[in-house]
Amino acid sequence: MPAAPEANKSPRKFHFISGLPRSGTTLLAAILNQNPRFRAGMTSPLADIMGVVIAEASSKNDFSFDVSDEQRVALLRGLVENLYSVQTGADAVFDTSRLWCSRMQLLSTLFAEVKVIACVRPLAWVLDSMERLVRRQPVSVSKVFRFDTNTTVYSRIEALTDPRGMVGFAFQATKDAFYGPHAQDHLLMLTYDSLVSDPSAAMRAVYKFLGEPWFEHDFDNIEYHANEFDARVGMPGLHTVRRKVQAIERQPVIPRDIFGRFANEAFWLDPKNNVNQVPIV
Repeated sequence: MPAAPEANKSPRKFHFISGLPRSGTTLLAAILNQNPRFRAGMTSPLADIMGVVIAEASSKNDFSFDVSDEQRVALLRGLVENLYSVQTGADAVFDTSRLWCSRMQLLSTLFAEVKVIACVRPLAWVLDSMERLVRRQPVSVSKVFRFDTNTTVYSRIEALTDPRGMVGFAFQATKDAFYGPHAQDHLLMLTYDSLVSDPSAAMRAVYKFLGEPWFEHDFDNIEYHANEFDARVGMPGLHTVRRKVQAIERQPVIPRDIFGRFANEAFWLDPKNNVNQVPIV
């Protein structure tokens, strides 16, 4: 017979990691995972599964008229809780998806104290990092570009920055969250430069945002990889994290005209834009 839950044990907290690709989401999850009280990982299917349930519990399904809003909330909250119910021992769970920034109102409805960490990085460097991954695989093609073999760096950038593209959607979703009504209470912008340049200070700010007691992380021994998934999408290294957290200076590989086109898109760096007083690390 299973043991009864501890009477004084606090309910599990659910938080969410989102933001831009190649901006530290996997690194953040790898760091958080060092804390035995936390469970974090790379992008999960939860947000996509939730989208299917929302659609089927709405007017897409002719029988959805019999489903109340209270039942929809219970269904969606149950998805999150049940997906991670087998992860015993974790007091706080962090689910990662670029979709979460576009669903701030939903998350705050499901979990009143929810926290969303949006990892951000200047868009030009995000695109440069993506192009580096492409150039490592000259004899294969990625699912990210729909397996199209007739591309150039210019067409790849256009595909990535399309509003429905891997980078374009994430960028617009992050702006949606930043300017939205739930940003002040639920959102933290974590910059890639801060995380890799001074990980201790950056993570202390994350812990403060979460309201969690500090855990002493080992920033010289961080490792994470998802080789099977990365190989499946044709982009090895997409979720690989180096052992030591450190900033590495490099020159852009994308053409200067492309880099210049996106060089000033870091909207979070302009204090005038931060009307919701979102904490930015």
